[in-house]
Amino acid sequence: MFNKYITVVTITLWNSQVSYLSESTLSTIFKLSYVLIYVQKVPAKSFRRKGDWILTGTGTICKWRSLTVIISFMKPGFQSIPKSCLVTGGSGFVGQRLVEMLVERGSSHVKSFDIAPKPSHASNHPNIEYIKGDLTSEQQVFDACKGVECVYHIAALVGPYHADAAYIKVNYEGTLHVLNACKKHKIKKLVMSSSPSTRFPYPDPNVNGYSEDQLYIINKGDYAPVFLQPYAHTKALGEKAVRDACGTGYSEEYEILTIAVAPHQVYGPRDELFLPSLLQTAGSGKLRIFGSGNNLISFCHVDNYCHGLILGGEALYPGSPALGKFYVITDGPAIKFWKALDEAVLAMGFKSLWQKMHLPTWFMMFLATLVLYLGNLYSYCTGTPSHIVNYHMKLNPFAVKMLVINRYFDISAAKKDLKYEPLIEFEQGWADTISWFKANWLPKYKASLKK
Repeated sequence: MFNKYITVVTITLWNSQVSYLSESTLSTIFKLSYVLIYVQKVPAKSFRRKGDWILTGTGTICKWRSLTVIISFMKPGFQSIPKSCLVTGGSGFVGQRLVEMLVERGSSHVKSFDIAPKPSHASNHPNIEYIKGDLTSEQQVFDACKGVECVYHIAALVGPYHADAAYIKVNYEGTLHVLNACKKHKIKKLVMSSSPSTRFPYPDPNVNGYSEDQLYIINKGDYAPVFLQPYAHTKALGEKAVRDACGTGYSEEYEILTIAVAPHQVYGPRDELFLPSLLQTAGSGKLRIFGSGNNLISFCHVDNYCHGLILGGEALYPGSPALGKFYVITDGPAIKFWKALDEAVLAMGFKSLWQKMHLPTWFMMFLATLVLYLGNLYSYCTGTPSHIVNYHMKLNPFAVKMLVINRYFDISAAKKDLKYEPLIEFEQGWADTISWFKANWLPKYKASLKK
């Protein structure tokens, strides 16, 4: 397991008289990140050992004419794990996996903060502390942040079916509570989970392999000129506050270092939002392909996203090129959305989507607009909040657009600045996810049909 995350390099120094191998010397010579060294042909008494591994800079090597040094290079994402940290939204799909991965990589105290209680299937690892709290309570957020080195802010109100005021209260004001708590406790690192929807272009929302810089040019600024839904707008407001607060790391006074990291179309085992709703609709026989079915999107396995968030925390150091910036994290290649979805549909034993009539995009947009209008009219006449009516109606122009447009991204910036590389390729991650849903979701779905 350990070897999965390290690279071992053997170097032989001939006719050398080395008085001291310091970390800076190794960095200069080999120009690589490193954590540990193992030395052969050197008396044990020359070093303070920890098993067979010798920590860099802890020993002296004197007048050896031939020396073989094996250097173990810890990969990015495993180099600088905070000993104590807080994950907001720690009971959610992404937050729960992030909590687990932080512990797996060496964190000794991870606080999981969420308005929902500890999930029944959550880890019972002694290094995890579960805190039930409300992001909209400034005092509860302040108390949760006490004593941690880094905060990963994942909690958010997602989906298109909430009141506008609720989005503001959670996604913007809740983020301000996290930021202010970090400042009061002098926490130096804040990693925010953002969303690519904050940058979907307008009026044409297609993202055809654009990088963060290209989206900046297209939008003529950091964010979309017009947001497609309140979720995106409020996430942008919160993100801006976090990024604007970022310092340089060089000041003698306290500074907070911040970064925003966003996934696109997160999937994986334990997903309760994206795939379950589509599979349920497919199981009912109502799901159809909208348009040609050839639209491309970027997927992101939950492990890859959590890895990206951890890399975001590692990139918060003085002079880092990532300070105060926004990055998109995905599995990499663009994938045909409907083709991938159909693989999951078939695996559940449902009829292939490609064997059914496709619904033209223009027709679906017309129908969605009509449904939205009628829903709003009903809301006006009855006094029922529009977001509740739209939740029951389901169909709306935003939902249709997300199923027909291209949404794939260039992640070269994350690879360059964060040293990001996917841990799990899409083909493997999607197959594993389908297997999990077949074993865990499908039996419950079938049981629900019998009630």
